[in-house]
Amino acid sequence: VQIGALLLLLGCLGQYFEVLGLLVTYFSFSVSLALQEIIEFPILKLNGRTMEIESTFHMYVQPVVHPQLTPFCTELTGIIQAMVDGQPSLQQVLERVDEWMAKEGLLDPNVKSIFVTCGDWDLKVMLPGQCQYLGLPVADYFKQWINLKKAYSFAMGCWPKNGLLDMNKGLSLQHIGRPHSGIDDCKNIANIMKTLAYRGFIFKQTSKPF
Repeated sequence: VQIGALLLLLGCLGQYFEVLGLLVTYFSFSVSLALQEIIEFPILKLNGRTMEIESTFHMYVQPVVHPQLTPFCTELTGIIQAMVDGQPSLQQVLERVDEWMAKEGLLDPNVKSIFVTCGDWDLKVMLPGQCQYLGLPVADYFKQWINLKKAYSFAMGCWPKNGLLDMNKGLSLQHIGRPHSGIDDCKNIANIMKTLAYRGFIFKQTSKPF
């Protein structure tokens, strides 16, 4: 069965997926209540017919509340201080995202698309929470998404407790890159989606309306 034939059966499913894997500041457990900030903002434009990556948006973000990354954060993510110093603010990055979405034709009302994340946290908690703190609006296209963990559990009949690692293992896929890398997470999400689509799975929006 062709992937395109499977994906176009659903009106709610777009011609494109925007695969998102936000990376944020991390703190040791002793200061775990500190405000987290987005420091890596990667998006992959995934063709809904071929399941191939057509374009990449990838920017690092300057944290402002806690501008100095902790050793714990660097060890976990591989992001060093020099990679975020002097980078655009979240407001500027969101403006760049909008420009990229427009350039890629993803804001065309005749083009259907939806974000995909590994979990609900990125778009249900992290992005709207930081935007609220900074007084920034959240674009409507960030308000609906597919949670890949839920999609995987529907397809495979089990919940991936360890996220991407469990999904790759369950599908006999090699993990791409390093864990806790935003852009590598996106590549793994795209690869898992492609594999599930080849198996005949049809992706549906999992988020509830705001």
